[in-house]
Amino acid sequence: MTNLVPGTKLVIEEKVMVNIGVLASGRGTNLQAIIEAVEEGKIEGRISIVISDNPDAYALKIAEQHNIETRYINFKKFKKREYYDKEIIRCLKGKGVGLVVLAGYMIILTPYFVNAYRNKIINIHPALLPSFPGLHAQRQAIEYGVKVSGCTVHFVNEGVDSGPIILQQAVEVKDGDTEESLAKRILQEEHRIYYRAIQLFSEGRLVIKGKKFLLDNHL
Repeated sequence: MTNLVPGTKLVIEEKVMVNIGVLASGRGTNLQAIIEAVEEGKIEGRISIVISDNPDAYALKIAEQHNIETRYINFKKFKKREYYDKEIIRCLKGKGVGLVVLAGYMIILTPYFVNAYRNKIINIHPALLPSFPGLHAQRQAIEYGVKVSGCTVHFVNEGVDSGPIILQQAVEVKDGDTEESLAKRILQEEHRIYYRAIQLFSEGRLVIKGKKFLLDNHL
């Protein structure tokens, strides 16, 4: 694990391709977009494994269609949450994963998990954080009456959607929008920015400064 101090840079050793592990619980639309970005050479990396807590997650089928190894790990079989986390981490470490990507993963990571992959876990959230964290972000935005929402790629820490922000994309909230219609437009932007954040990580271009991550434009 890399210990970072303010002003240092996240560097992938010797510019090797980043080895990605994906955690997913549902339909896998962001996973599909990331896989396509890898296959098109937009990400200098590979997805080594996709892990799910849901045996019926379509994300597992998508991964299998692209010859990516999959694992279903039944949360209910573990007496303690830490044991469940240890099994996932064992699978990730066994595949040499250097970046954990959450793609619709519906289980909140514990501090134990976060510490195992500190500054190497990213997530995408369908709102402009720090506004509207947690579930039903699109519904929250509509109920609050905002005119602009969007999506945020961020590093994962011990809080809920509270980690340092990497990239954001704004999406207009239109008159008459429903939760579903807004979610659909935000999802399109999620597909556009998530792979970009992964590539920035793979290039070692994310710089930590205090509690913020900044983009190194000198590479």
